[in-house]
Amino acid sequence: MQLTIDHETVYRYDDVVSHSTQYLRLTPPDSSHQRILSWQLELPVAASESTDAYGNILHVLTLDTPHSEIRLRAHGVVETCDDREDDSEALPAAVFLRGSTLTEPSDAIRALAASHAAAIAAKPETGLSALMLAIADAMPYTSGATVAETTAAQAFALGAGVCQDHSHVFIAACRSLGLPARYVSGYLLTDRDAHVASHAWAEVYAGDRWLGFDISNRMLPDRHHLKLAVGLDYTDASPVRGVRRGGGSEALQAHARVTEADQQ
Repeated sequence: MQLTIDHETVYRYDDVVSHSTQYLRLTPPDSSHQRILSWQLELPVAASESTDAYGNILHVLTLDTPHSEIRLRAHGVVETCDDREDDSEALPAAVFLRGSTLTEPSDAIRALAASHAAAIAAKPETGLSALMLAIADAMPYTSGATVAETTAAQAFALGAGVCQDHSHVFIAACRSLGLPARYVSGYLLTDRDAHVASHAWAEVYAGDRWLGFDISNRMLPDRHHLKLAVGLDYTDASPVRGVRRGGGSEALQAHARVTEADQQ
């Protein structure tokens, strides 16, 4: 399947920003699951390209002249398949046993994970799928219920969240069982308005391989999913993060559109 992606992010500020730096993980990697046919970033100025600590393609955009708006656009065509193996690993799986503030498990998350431990040990994919469904049941997808800084423990206690929260809770549960787990940012081809094209899911290392779980959609990632970046949590894999001096309050508009290449 060939997916066409068009992702635009616009920051507007009440006052002039004297300096800003944006860290962009907006370029998908090639792997056995996905092949990049074309990809382009449209940025205010040229950005430096490197690879971050998790093996993600990272662009650093620095604006050192006064500005009150930043407009970023990523677009291209990627061919995907149902191969769920990732042959582009940059780090040992054990790195993803490390905890983080956003993925610290609460007692309730630990208890939920423990209730699935035997099933996961017997048949990892089946047991983890059951854990995925239990989290989705406990936390119905609810837009606007949480914010970017909401932790796994807070979202689980609230009983609501979006794909970021579902992924953080799932990761927290898996790590509490001693299973390496990581956050995945990317895109999803979907015809449902409730789950936007810019998406997140989780991967767990079990049975000597990484297995993906899209908790919000109660499914295993397939050719409709396109991976951008991985990390311990949202902060490591977020497509766009930045720092600035000045600017006052900020207004963010972001829109991602994913279509089949032959249906544009």
